[in-house]
Amino acid sequence: MNNKNRFDATFIAEVGLLIAIEFVMKLIGLGSVPVGPLYMSFLTVPIAIAAMLLGPVAGAITGAVFGFVSFYDAMTGVSVMTGAFFQISPLQTFILCVGMRVLMGVAVGYLFRFFHAVDPSKTVCYLLGAISAPLLNTFFFMGYICLVFYKTEYIQNLVAKLGAANPLSFVVLLVGVQGLIEAVVCGVVGTVVAKTLAHFMVSTARRVPAGKAA
Repeated sequence: MNNKNRFDATFIAEVGLLIAIEFVMKLIGLGSVPVGPLYMSFLTVPIAIAAMLLGPVAGAITGAVFGFVSFYDAMTGVSVMTGAFFQISPLQTFILCVGMRVLMGVAVGYLFRFFHAVDPSKTVCYLLGAISAPLLNTFFFMGYICLVFYKTEYIQNLVAKLGAANPLSFVVLLVGVQGLIEAVVCGVVGTVVAKTLAHFMVSTARRVPAGKAA
């Protein structure tokens, strides 16, 4: 894998492999584990790997795949929360499910470039990049919900049920342990896989993020 944002055969094959992994994870149940009205998702793992090793464009593409899977769940009613949002506004739900995941993938790619440039160990940057994926996914997704859907009856019922005093406390109470689990799993798995692949790239004399050795 390499970090060039180019659409050559190698880049397409590498991104395609990570997309395939996303679909497999979804099919075997690792892509979305229902937890109350939300889904605990580990689909941020291949997105983090793509963004760190292939760059922001690959992060955007794999993020879009995650988003379309989420939007399909909204349209079919598999996801209770996004299904309710789809009934309110299909367009805003599309932006929530797809747009926010594309933004997340791009942001992880650029954040990793920064982390890699300032990390003398060239190891911590992988952990930070991997953790940033689930954290940014939660931030953008829940942030857009609060921005667009917070005043809806569905969300206000959840606010009352959770006893939340404001949007921030609503997000904390709703996401809770789920968000921590996602961050830990993605941080550990994403770091190990990305670092291993980066070493493989060095051993085969191929370029790594920002053209530097891992």
